[in-house]
Amino acid sequence: MATMDNVNYRIPAYFWQPPPLLDTLETETSTVQKETVNDCLPLLNGINDPCRSPFDFNEFGLPCLEREAHIGFLQQSLDEYPAPFVGIDASRPWMVYWALVGLYMLGEDVSVFRARVVKTFYSMQNPNGGIGGGFGQDAHQAGTYAALLSLALVGGEEAYSLVDREKMWHWLGRLKQADGGFQICEGGEEDTRGALCALIAISLLNLPLSLPPDSPARDAGIETFKDGLGEYLSRCQTYEGGVAASPGGEAHGSYAFCALACLCLYGPPHETIPKFLDVDALIWWLSSRQYAPEGGFAGRTNKLVDGCYSHWLGGCWPLAQAAVSGPRDSAGDKARDVSENLYSSEGLARYILCCCQAKGGGLRDKPSKRPDSYHTCYNLSGLSIVEHSHSYGTSDGDDLFGSALTWQSSKAEIPSERDASKTFETSAGVREVHPVFVIPHEAAMAMREWSLARPLDVQGAE
Repeated sequence: MATMDNVNYRIPAYFWQPPPLLDTLETETSTVQKETVNDCLPLLNGINDPCRSPFDFNEFGLPCLEREAHIGFLQQSLDEYPAPFVGIDASRPWMVYWALVGLYMLGEDVSVFRARVVKTFYSMQNPNGGIGGGFGQDAHQAGTYAALLSLALVGGEEAYSLVDREKMWHWLGRLKQADGGFQICEGGEEDTRGALCALIAISLLNLPLSLPPDSPARDAGIETFKDGLGEYLSRCQTYEGGVAASPGGEAHGSYAFCALACLCLYGPPHETIPKFLDVDALIWWLSSRQYAPEGGFAGRTNKLVDGCYSHWLGGCWPLAQAAVSGPRDSAGDKARDVSENLYSSEGLARYILCCCQAKGGGLRDKPSKRPDSYHTCYNLSGLSIVEHSHSYGTSDGDDLFGSALTWQSSKAEIPSERDASKTFETSAGVREVHPVFVIPHEAAMAMREWSLARPLDVQGAE
């Protein structure tokens, strides 16, 4: 363990000192940015706080991950909520997903929640297809996405068979648009979220790729869920290089992840991502979202760092690296030698562990905010991304989603930014998740294989 006498030489100065260049023009944005930096600096340099034990830190000046406290926080989030929380009733599928995947990453067995999860989602399935936030609520792709991933996390016949796959196929067919994109719900907005959620459902449930005969998009000559989708996502890339919710919008970290993950399902990343996105511009924009001294990511230009973007932007990097590196060869090596880290994984780890852990458990947006299950989940996902390297292989056969199921993870070897002769360690030990599905690799494979063994025999399917 480190001591206060020797740790500073192991922490790069740009993570514990104010930025050397400051804009003298004071605006509302610059004021809150300064306040955020001032909140973060004492925590980033916490090893030198005499009130904190040096034994709580590793040799790189990182505090330990308060695993048991975070497990307790997430388990509590699965309990009943008091009446004032009625405003988030439609987010119940998300509350379940964030807690389950967070607990999994912390080493817990989430299959013990299977019966509760099935009971929770049983009444949320809409009679016309898809899953809503609760009983009687309209089906929504975001809720459907979270529910399907939760069912995959707990696994088992009881969970998989709950979903009416034929009605899901027809419902998604009604959401497919003539320009190639997807609505998020019937009559709702069309955006990159809808595209990713749809392909997640189609891939995990092995739904027919052809559109149902009653899909309105067929009137425009669209025949499959894939038709026009890549071109739609291409139109969502902005002049900055990032990706917006829809064409003409502002580049945003979560939509960048949705677009990249969607293209990784659309086909092999080294083919689909460069085909539909300007990768150089995208990498420039992604790199510009990470700040020093905080080390975390901001979701948009001139915004503050936020722990949830540890996933939404941190999760873009394995996918962007896949686009540049290409698939593994027969020896398990990447086709092209690309630097392991196109971003500062050390900086991200410092922000999460130093600034986002809350006393009593849970992780948060930034030091001035309270913890919640959303930020707990996605901060842990960011740590998982730091601690693991991801690669994919070539698939056998003509399965559209074959390459998406070939992803593998291994322990990341990260040179210290201060001393390249040493390997940087977070000491957090967070489990890996699939970089596209954001659930365990084996959970995604199990639901997919169960569905493959039960092909839908429906009229109009090919």
